Amino acid sequence: MALKIYQVDAFTNKLFKGNPAAVCPLNEWLDDKTMQNIAAENNLSETAFFVKEEKHYIIRWFTPTLEIPLCGHATLASAFIIFNYLETGLTEIKFNSKSGILTVTRNSDLITLNFPSLIVEKVDIPKEIINSVKIEPTEVYFNKSYLALYKDEVTIRNIKPDFTLLKEIHTHGLIVTAPGDNVDFVSRFFVPDAGINEDPVTGYAHTILTPFWAKKLGKTKLNALQLSKRGGELFLEDKGERVNISGRAKLYMIGEIFI
Repeated sequence: MALKIYQVDAFTNKLFKGNPAAVCPLNEWLDDKTMQNIAAENNLSETAFFVKEEKHYIIRWFTPTLEIPLCGHATLASAFIIFNYLETGLTEIKFNSKSGILTVTRNSDLITLNFPSLIVEKVDIPKEIINSVKIEPTEVYFNKSYLALYKDEVTIRNIKPDFTLLKEIHTHGLIVTAPGDNVDFVSRFFVPDAGINEDPVTGYAHTILTPFWAKKLGKTKLNALQLSKRGGELFLEDKGERVNISGRAKLYMIGEIFI
């Protein structure tokens, strides 16, 4: 059986930047083991699979090692493929997922994800963060993931984690963030437990970062950079219990999988 596969660089308009995701449209679901094997073979941070059901799509996301409940960049990549290759007349898509209904819209080349927001609470600084990151944050917050706040952009750029030690933090990853030099804030996201030492650009992390920085800066619309090696730009809006996460995407590849 041959399956169509696309690879898209998300949260960028430049090839080889942003966060690459594989997108596999399906007519019907494959078994979980096969989808996990495809994701492992792709060896990208996420592979998205979706099936159309009536007027919406059901979407699932897999890292090389496990299925996850929410992924921003692979959702943006999936919407990009639907908008540009599968249903070119659409301006809105509804994805049904393990995190609920996710609405995606487009305005020219900008694609906007509407995701549930996560509010963090301040906690004591875990020694595992200090040991693995080697630079002590000014504050640490938590909701599913740790968020470590630093004073400036250059500190975020210079962080070189010990990923073996970072695996001892048994949460959904570590976000490090600081005010940006030319944007509202910058961040990086480390998820070694999910087989991803550093995620290039992370929609999920910005469901935490958006309400955090909106409150701290006293504004609802924000511009952010994720400072991975590939890098990515996000346009954000805090809408209370939801956040809008917008970005661009670039097609890298169209191919087939033979299983």
